[in-house]
Amino acid sequence: MMSSLRRVVIIVALLNLAYFGVEFGVAMVIGSVSLLADSVDFLEDTSINLVIAVALGWSATNRARLGMALGVILLIPGLSTVWTAWQKFLVVNLSCALLLARFRTHSGSLTRAAFLSARNDAFANVAIVVAGFVTALTTSAWPDLVVGLGILTINADAARKVWHTARQEHATAAAS
Repeated sequence: MMSSLRRVVIIVALLNLAYFGVEFGVAMVIGSVSLLADSVDFLEDTSINLVIAVALGWSATNRARLGMALGVILLIPGLSTVWTAWQKFLVVNLSCALLLARFRTHSGSLTRAAFLSARNDAFANVAIVVAGFVTALTTSAWPDLVVGLGILTINADAARKVWHTARQEHATAAAS
């Protein structure tokens, strides 16, 4: 029975390794965060199954210790996804906001709209990552709902500010 299980676990590991290679290659070519995360998950599954194949002959105590370690290892793909998303989205949005910051009060509503849009995206990225962690820890939908309402609020405030600035520009242009 144990040798049959070991054989199946090794086959599962090899299948996961093969698909990791395919999906990782595609993810890198098209720049997909979700495919990259899923490919890392296939690599994680490969590793876990190979370790399990070896550990099947261990004592019950050592198998239990390995089980606890594997519980921690299962977090790696999620953390990898968060890191990749953080780099891909936040860095770009934060860089854009910083580049536009010095011009946020120049040239009226158009520049203000560009700055507020980039700033709001950076805020939203941070909030989404935090909500993801809190949701994972609590299994509650509230963090996601709160972030969604927060994003709505900062975008509505930005829209109000741009609208107000544009109305002032329009009045000034009409008076000229």
